[in-house]
Amino acid sequence: MATFAKPENALKRAEELINVGQKQAALQALHDLLTSKRYRTWQKALEKIMFKYVELCVDMRNSRFAKDGLIQYRIVCQQVNVSSLEEVIKHFMHLSTERAEQAHSQVEALEEALDVDDLEMDKRPEDLMLSYVSGSAEKGKDRSDRELVAPWFKFLWETYRTVLEILRNNSKLEALYAMTAHRAFQFCKIYKRTAEFRRLCEIIRNHLVNLNKYSNQRDRPDRTAPESLQLYLEIRMEQLKIVTELDLWQEAFRSVEDIHGLMTQVKKSLKPSLMLLYYAKLIEIFWVADSHLYHAYAWLKLFGLQKNYNKNLSQKDLQLIAASVLLAALSVAPYDHKHGTSHLELENHKERNLCMAGLINFTLDAERKSREVLSRASLLTELTAKGVMSCVPQEVKDLYYLLENEFLPLDLASRVQPLLAKIAKLGGKLSTASAVPEVQLSQYIPALEKLTTLRVLKQAALVFQTMKIDMISKIIPFFDFAVVERIAVDAVKYNFVSMKVDHLKGSVHFGNVDVEVNTLCDHLTKLTESLNKVWYLIHPPAPKQSKLGERLYHLSGIIEIERRRLLARKSIIENLKEEHERQMLEMEREDELKRLKMQKITQEAERKRLEVEYREREQARIRKEIAAKEVQEAQALLEAQRRKVGKCKKPLVEGEVTKQALIELALSEQLKEWQEMEKKLQKLAKTMDHLERARNENESLLIEQAWERRLDEERICYETEQLRAREESKRNHAEDLRRKTRLSRMLEHVDAMRQTINERRVAMGRMERDRMRKLIFLITSEEERIKRLQLGGDRWRSIRGGGTWRLPSSSANSWSLSRNRS
Repeated sequence: MATFAKPENALKRAEELINVGQKQAALQALHDLLTSKRYRTWQKALEKIMFKYVELCVDMRNSRFAKDGLIQYRIVCQQVNVSSLEEVIKHFMHLSTERAEQAHSQVEALEEALDVDDLEMDKRPEDLMLSYVSGSAEKGKDRSDRELVAPWFKFLWETYRTVLEILRNNSKLEALYAMTAHRAFQFCKIYKRTAEFRRLCEIIRNHLVNLNKYSNQRDRPDRTAPESLQLYLEIRMEQLKIVTELDLWQEAFRSVEDIHGLMTQVKKSLKPSLMLLYYAKLIEIFWVADSHLYHAYAWLKLFGLQKNYNKNLSQKDLQLIAASVLLAALSVAPYDHKHGTSHLELENHKERNLCMAGLINFTLDAERKSREVLSRASLLTELTAKGVMSCVPQEVKDLYYLLENEFLPLDLASRVQPLLAKIAKLGGKLSTASAVPEVQLSQYIPALEKLTTLRVLKQAALVFQTMKIDMISKIIPFFDFAVVERIAVDAVKYNFVSMKVDHLKGSVHFGNVDVEVNTLCDHLTKLTESLNKVWYLIHPPAPKQSKLGERLYHLSGIIEIERRRLLARKSIIENLKEEHERQMLEMEREDELKRLKMQKITQEAERKRLEVEYREREQARIRKEIAAKEVQEAQALLEAQRRKVGKCKKPLVEGEVTKQALIELALSEQLKEWQEMEKKLQKLAKTMDHLERARNENESLLIEQAWERRLDEERICYETEQLRAREESKRNHAEDLRRKTRLSRMLEHVDAMRQTINERRVAMGRMERDRMRKLIFLITSEEERIKRLQLGGDRWRSIRGGGTWRLPSSSANSWSLSRNRS
C-alpha cells in the first residue's frame, strides 16, 4: 500500500501511471489514499482526487471501487462539506450516462442491441459456447451490439444502485437522492428495463422501511417534516407513472399501497395535482384488474377533484369525465359474488373491501357490512347526490334511464344498441389542464352490452315462463347464444336470475328450476302431506278440549332445549372453524418455512456457482493477458533484433519465424554481449591494477613523512596534557585539606548526638519487649480460662448422665455438683 505525504502527490502519481497505460495501478493508488486513515479531514485536493477517481472507475467499468471510494468520501465530508460529495456524485452519474449513451449511439436498432432480460445476470453458458465456437467472421451485428451496449448499461445501472445506497436515509442529501431516483426511473422507462425497474422499486421501498425502523439515528430525515414527506411522495408518484407505462400492474398496486402509506403520515392536505395523478393511475390499475366497482369509485373521486380544484377544465372535458364516471358505475355487475360463498371467503372479501376503501380514501366501519357501503346501488345514489348526472351528455343519461328505470324485456336491447353506437364515438384527448390525458368511452361498451343482456334476461324471467332460443337471440343482438348462455350461467350461479336451457327443445325455461335432488325432495314432501290427509280422513280425531296452556308449557321447555342445542351446535361450529383456521395457518407457516429454506439453499447454490464462474473467468482472463503479453514481448524482441542487425543481408532466423526462435536468438545475442562485456571488464581491471601499483610506489615516501610529523605532534600534545592534569590534582588536594580543617570542629557534637540516639533506641527496645511479654501472658491466661470453662461444661454433662463427680477448685471459684442415680 503506497503512502504519500500530501494528497497532491498521489494525484501526480496517478497521472503518471495513466500516461504510461497503467490505469489499474493508478486506480489502486487513489483507492489506497481514500481508504487511508491519515486523510479523514476534508481538503480541496481530495475533491480533485475524487473527480479523477470516478473518471478512472468509469473508464474501467469498476463499480466496486467506485462504491468503496464514494463511501469513504462520504465519511470524510459528511459533517464538513456535503456539497462536495454532491458535485462528485453528479459528475460520476454524468460520466456513466454519457458513456452509456455513446455506446448506444453506435448501434442502429435498440431492440436488437438490448436483447438482455436482466442486466445483473452474467452470460448464459450457451452464449459463451456460441462465442467460442463461431469464428470472428461469423459474428453478426447483433452479437457485437450486445457486447458493446449491454456492459455499459449494466455499469450505468450499478451506478444508480450505488448512488442510491450512498445517499439513502441522509437528511442533507434528500434532494440528490430524489434526483437520482428520477433519473433511474427514466433509464428504465427509455430502455424498457422491466426487471431493473422492479428491483429499483424494491430498493427504494427497503430504504423507506429502514428509515422508519432506525429513525432515531444521526442524520436521518425527519419523517414528520412536510418537505421530506412531499419529496418521498413525488418519488412514489413518478414511480407510479412509470410503472403504468411499463405495464407492470402488480408492481403498480404495490406502489399505490406505498403512496397510501405515506399519505396517511401527512398531516396537512396534499397538493391537488398529486391527488389527481394518484386517482388517474388508480383508474387504470382497477380497470386492468377487472375491479369495476373500485374503478368507478376512483373515477368519482377524480371527478370531484377536477370539478373543485381545476378551474381551467373546459365544459366538454368535464362532460367526458362525468360520462366516464357514470359508465364505469353502470359497468359494475348488478349482482354481488357472495351467494354460496363460505364464511372465510366472506371475511376475506370484507378485508379486501376495507383495503380498497382505504386506497380510494373511503372510510368504512369495520363492524358494518362493507357491501352496504361499497356497492353498485350506493355508488349510483352517490352519483346523483354529487351532481354527476347533471354533467353527463344526453346519450349517456338516456342509456342510464333505460338500463336502470325502464321495463322493456323485448325492446330494451334494440333501444340500447343505437345509444351504445353513439357513445362509442365519444371521447378523445383532453386538455392539458386535465390529469387524464385521454378518455375513450368505447372501452365500456362490452360491459354495457353484458349489463343489457342481464337486464333483458331478468325482465323476461318476470314476464315469461318459456322462450325459444331463437327469440332470445333476436331480442339480444349483441352476442351469439353461446355467449348469452355463459353470461346466464354466472347470473344463475349468483342467484340473479333463475332459468334453465333445454337444447333438445330449443327453449329456455324461467322460474324456480332446481336440480334433480331438490325436485325429488319436493315430490316426497307432497306425498307425505297427501298421506297425512288420507290418514285424517280415515281416522278422524276425536273432539277434545283445547290444551293450549299445556302445549304452551311444554313448548317453552322445547324452545329452551332447542336454544341450548343451537348454542351448542354454534359453539361446535365455531370451534371447528377455529381449528380449521389454525390448521390452515400452521400449514401456511410450514409452507413458508419450507419456501424460505429452499430459497436460501437456492441462493447459496447460486452464489457458489457465480463464485466458481467468476474464478474461471478471472483465470481465463489472466491466461489471455499472459498470452497477449508474450506475443508483445516476441514482437518487441523481433523489432529490437531488426534494429541491431541493420543492413545485414543474412536473415535473423532461418526457417519459420516463431516466438521460440526469436527468444533463442535474443538469448544468444545477449550471451555474446555479456561475453564481450566480460572481456572489456578484464582488460579494464588489468589497466587499473597497473595504475594502482604505480600510484602506491610514489605515495609510500609521502606516507612515511606524514607519519613522522603526526608522531611529533601527538608527543607534544601528550606532554602538555600531563602537565595540565598534575596542576589540577594539586589544586584539588589543597581544597580537600581546607574542607577537612573546617569540618573537624563538629566531631565532638556528632559523637554526643550519636550516643544519645543509641541509648534511646536501647530503652525503647527494652520497653517494647516488656509490653510484648505482658501481652503474651494475658493471651495465654485467657486461653487457659476458656479451656477450663469448656472442661467444666463437659463434666457437667457427665454428672447429668449419672454418678457423683467433684469438680476441682480454682482460685477464682470452687463449686461441686452431685446427682444420685435413680
